[in-house]
Amino acid sequence: MAPMKSAAIISKPSKPELAGILPELLAWFGKRGYKLYVDEQTAEYIDGGEVVVRKNMGHKHPDFVLVLGGDGTLLSAARAVAHEGVPIMAVNLGSLGFLTEVPLNEMYTTLEAIDAGTCPMEQRAVIDCTLFRSTEAIAHHFALNDVVVNKSAIARLVDFDLLIDGAFAFNYKADGVIIATPTGSTAYSLAAGGPVLMPSVQSFVVTPVCPHSLTHRPLVVTDKAQIDLRIETGAEEAFLSIDGQIGMPVQQGDRVLCHRAQHSVKLLRVRRTFFDALRNKLKWGQR
Repeated sequence: MAPMKSAAIISKPSKPELAGILPELLAWFGKRGYKLYVDEQTAEYIDGGEVVVRKNMGHKHPDFVLVLGGDGTLLSAARAVAHEGVPIMAVNLGSLGFLTEVPLNEMYTTLEAIDAGTCPMEQRAVIDCTLFRSTEAIAHHFALNDVVVNKSAIARLVDFDLLIDGAFAFNYKADGVIIATPTGSTAYSLAAGGPVLMPSVQSFVVTPVCPHSLTHRPLVVTDKAQIDLRIETGAEEAFLSIDGQIGMPVQQGDRVLCHRAQHSVKLLRVRRTFFDALRNKLKWGQR
């Protein structure tokens, strides 16, 4: 006998339209013989499927995860399942939705393609980030978009020493520094003046936020590089954030070490190009 198909649904909290979307989805999966896992947010709207805490969803090894929400929901889902190699299909229920590119009116045609094994899939690089205090690793996280060190609300400029593969590159005095993947190049890094990178480019971009020196510009490095950010805050406190969702304070002498993770995020996509997304989401000129 063929193994039973399985899928998971992860939903954005407090989206009233889910009450009309999810019962029909439950029926669609049921008719096609899927075992279904749902997170707690999804379970608020339907009575069906095994309820699993989001952070544990990857342990169930579903064939794919359906994300209903915006880019923030996708980023959260990616941290929960990507390390287990689970592909993600993201339906945009948010506003900009640069990553959640499947519109609601194309959800079922995309699901049919996934079920038939004909849906395109992209692999996106992930940052492996470790925060060191002295010689102790006190935090470890993965980021699909970016790792950011910013000053706190009332702090002065923060000093950052940047080392690439152990070699000193330069010192920043800035409000912050962003280390972004190609996927994250269209997020905070873009707003801070960084370049747009195609998702297939094997690189990361280091973008200063409001640097004191006008000669400091974003730096593109290979994704094989080890990026070492050494923080000199003095008596002030700065803040480390992962994909804008996980945060923790950093102190004088802390080090943020970043390199490419061994796993990637697998995105199941509609058949559009990256440039279609740029024109649509960023309102670039039409041909």
